[in-house]
Amino acid sequence: MLKSLFHWKVLVNLLLAAVVFTGLVWLTFRWLEIHTNHGKEVPVPNVMNKSVHDAIKILDDSGLDYEVDSFKYDPKYRPFQVLQIYPSAGSRVKDGRTIIMKVNPRTYAQVSVPDILDRYKGLAFRQLEQVGLKVGDTIFEPSIQRDAVLRMLLNGSTLKPGSLLPRFTTIDLVIGSGPKRNISVPNLVGLTVQEAKAIIAQNLFEIGLIEFEDQGSDESDIVYFQDPAPYDVRDQGMQIDIWASKKTPAQMGGKISQLNSIYRIKIDTTVPAYIYPEEPVYRPETPRITQPKAEIPKNEVSKETLPKDLPKQETPKAPAETKPKAAVTPTTTPKATTPKVTTPKPSEKPKAKKVIVE
Repeated sequence: MLKSLFHWKVLVNLLLAAVVFTGLVWLTFRWLEIHTNHGKEVPVPNVMNKSVHDAIKILDDSGLDYEVDSFKYDPKYRPFQVLQIYPSAGSRVKDGRTIIMKVNPRTYAQVSVPDILDRYKGLAFRQLEQVGLKVGDTIFEPSIQRDAVLRMLLNGSTLKPGSLLPRFTTIDLVIGSGPKRNISVPNLVGLTVQEAKAIIAQNLFEIGLIEFEDQGSDESDIVYFQDPAPYDVRDQGMQIDIWASKKTPAQMGGKISQLNSIYRIKIDTTVPAYIYPEEPVYRPETPRITQPKAEIPKNEVSKETLPKDLPKQETPKAPAETKPKAAVTPTTTPKATTPKVTTPKPSEKPKAKKVIVE
């Protein structure tokens, strides 16, 4: 076995295999040196703050490839100005190396307008801010959708959701201010159904029931009856029902009278003359209260007050007349004076009162 391994033919084959392997390795590294320009390096030129066109020309002259990428828009710099490069300026790279340049775009990146129609204005403002759009004027318009976004405007034209706009673009919003109260209902009788729908929408009412006489759906039929009646007062947003026919309203008199009996019911709102049975009881009391209040302070004086006042004034005269009688008989005067003084004077004093009053 060992003799066969050391045979000269085997050794020759092994030697040839080693030579071939070594030659292949040498050729591979040599090819890599040539292909990668081993030992040949080129400094990266400084193209910062130059326009992208000038930077491309400089890199081409240096034998370097380039790749242009947009950066975030910064209004402080010029459009298409090189703001960043990789590898940095001054670095030594192989010939043909790709240099990545970050360039300031012409304007802000475009964003998609979110769908904020029929949504509350507070939520709509937040959604626009999240995508980078600004809210300009808020225009309020009568609508039953209070505080809801009705339309989006850009320079006066209607803006649809999904449109692409530059970042930080300012848009205007039309917001509902709520329905108006006590609005006169338009007269739709004699118009076509199509015209009636347009007028209902213009006056911010809702289209309710539409009944065709022939059970069809031709919008050229003429409206001969409506509910609520023309010129009735309603709030915006209320429904208006219409009845239409191919005939004129004058030819639909029977149907109109039938609908009037259903939708135009008259209610007697007159008030009867006598409602409260207690009214005659309270009415005579008012003159009785006012008459004595007006006459008492003017001229009349009651007879009961006069005798009470006069005895108070003449009481000091009675003891003056009784004093000399008491000096003669001191023992009998206290008993005799009390009945004599009180009895005659009240009988004479009423006569003097009558003369004083006159």
